Amino acid sequence: MKIQHRKYPIGIQTFQRIIEERYVYVDKTDLVWQLANGSTYTFLSRPRRFGKSLLTTTLKSYFEGRYDLFEGLKIMELEQKWQQYPVIHVDMSICKGQEGSKELRDKIMFMLRSLKIDGIGDAQTPGGALMGMISAQYEQHGSQVVVLIDEYDAPLLEVMHEHENLDAMRKVMQEFYQPLKACEAMIRFCFITGITKFSQLSIFSTLNNIKNVSMIPQYSTICGITETELTTVLSYDIDMLSKKYECPHEEMHRMLKERYDGYHFSEGSEEVYNPYSLFNCFDEKILKNFWFESGTPTFLFNQIKRFGTDITQMDDIRASESAFYQSTENLNDALPLLYQAGYLTIKNYDRDEDVYVLKVPNSEVRIGFTEGLLPNYSGMRSDDVKQGCAYKMWKCLRTGDIDQAIRELKAFLAGVPYIEGFKQKLSEAATKEGFYEYTFYLILSMLNVYVQTQVRCSTGRMDMIVYATDTIYIFEFKVKSTAERALRQINAKDYAAQFATDSRKLVKVGINFDIDTWNIEDWKII
Repeated sequence: MKIQHRKYPIGIQTFQRIIEERYVYVDKTDLVWQLANGSTYTFLSRPRRFGKSLLTTTLKSYFEGRYDLFEGLKIMELEQKWQQYPVIHVDMSICKGQEGSKELRDKIMFMLRSLKIDGIGDAQTPGGALMGMISAQYEQHGSQVVVLIDEYDAPLLEVMHEHENLDAMRKVMQEFYQPLKACEAMIRFCFITGITKFSQLSIFSTLNNIKNVSMIPQYSTICGITETELTTVLSYDIDMLSKKYECPHEEMHRMLKERYDGYHFSEGSEEVYNPYSLFNCFDEKILKNFWFESGTPTFLFNQIKRFGTDITQMDDIRASESAFYQSTENLNDALPLLYQAGYLTIKNYDRDEDVYVLKVPNSEVRIGFTEGLLPNYSGMRSDDVKQGCAYKMWKCLRTGDIDQAIRELKAFLAGVPYIEGFKQKLSEAATKEGFYEYTFYLILSMLNVYVQTQVRCSTGRMDMIVYATDTIYIFEFKVKSTAERALRQINAKDYAAQFATDSRKLVKVGINFDIDTWNIEDWKII
């Protein structure tokens, strides 16, 4: 095979540049055409680094009539007219990180003026400036205007938990969006992207006719790489990576799927891979957790701590469709954010109960998520735990030495400088074994060990199941009791029955904790 030099669009979000400079491009233009010729006002939510900005600039090139950029792409079979429209393209990510409403208002005005589009004049507010720009373009070109607003929620994400500041900044944003409805007759198409969906009672109160396509099957693969696209357009790239890892093409494909695939954005939709991670992997020729290296989701960890989210249940969360559209600024749990930000995805849909079943998409998310959470829960650096206790425990589990694994955990717990707020918050949960489930879950999950907690069975709930390559571990935790009693419960309720046909070795582990020392008191293994 002749080795080709492939250019991957890492950090490049401009469609025109990708085409003109011959970067790898996965053709989504048939879906772009459908989107552009659907509802006048359209909103799409997708996780960060999933291609929202590229989609936005693709729409920009389409509405500017740049048919030369689309030669050979799917859209050429659909579009016949190639009409040109004036386009106002606003990137709100430029305005994030502002300390207050005045700073946000000034930053938006600066950003709008930098576009060098007629109509702003002496406008004093973002809304006034936007209305002037739309009106001027409509009059000058004699045609309707296209408005593209990318990352609309960027200025608000970091202040979601600051109610007073959020309210003031939200009013600035609301004033900015008001002209979009007032100028409806002058607008051909308005497209808004973001991560979260702030309720229609706040920012979108003036856009009650906006179409949210985030969970519509027709557009479920408009961002991300499908299995078909990977095995056709990017098959060569898998070959090059498999040579680096000295493994068969099929095995390399499996490793990519386990790490980067698994996202579903609607009921029954095709799975998609994280494009940012996939292209970085092909470019650097290494399997890494690129998505988390690109930024820490501080706003999400703040909300998880605020709501006391049980992260051990993230592989089997059941939610109605209405849960996805809770008002972001008035949340009563972190579920919508976890889904919208890409830490949970749709696993299944139960038609009888009319609920979605959610899970963690892949190992990249599982590892990165738990590494990010650990400092918030234990006060220790993730690297210290991963390279110390976690690695030692997993090494013991792989060799079947569960006794030594527990000794490693006991030594780890003895040295954890628990932050008092966390200790106080979990004091009640600890009496119910909750704290210890969290500890096990976080440590093992960061090594991509599959862990289930509170697993339902016909006779009750198992505290924890750990799946190793050739062994299944059933854990039962007790507090102020005995390890013997924990083992008796495993046997009495016959927790092992459901694994009777599994060829892996089965190990039962009873652990008793001392709430006063926050550590393991005794354990017993069968």
